[in-house]
Amino acid sequence: MSRVDRAAILAMIPHQGAMCLWDAVDSWDAGTVAVRSASHRDPGNPLRSDGRLRALHLCEYGAQAMAVHGGLRARDSGAPVRPGMLVALRGMQLHVARIDDLAGDIECVAEVLVEAGDSQQYAFRIECDGLLLAEGRAAVMLGAEQPAL
Repeated sequence: MSRVDRAAILAMIPHQGAMCLWDAVDSWDAGTVAVRSASHRDPGNPLRSDGRLRALHLCEYGAQAMAVHGGLRARDSGAPVRPGMLVALRGMQLHVARIDDLAGDIECVAEVLVEAGDSQQYAFRIECDGLLLAEGRAAVMLGAEQPAL
């Protein structure tokens, strides 16, 4: 499907302002989403501490990519949005120590692995200029349906 800008992302997920980490959706379909961001270079990124943004925070980037995908799917189908709560990270591998010093945009591809009534599991990979930064899987428990945004 077509590119989605930050304003549309903000309308679909609960993360607002600087806590919304993704700038754009490059592509997506029912099973995958590809998103990009320059927020790791922003000195005002709320995840920074001591002036640095550690690779550990790529887990949040991955989880938000999942939320964006859920919002896109709900918007596309007309179904109500179901908020999710991250309940598990598995097989996480961080290949760098920090990300605030990366010059290029970071890109994430998240793919649905398993869906059940109230849960989902995704795999995600995050890269910058062809360098693999992080990869892993995340499980989300879905809450009650919310009105479509």
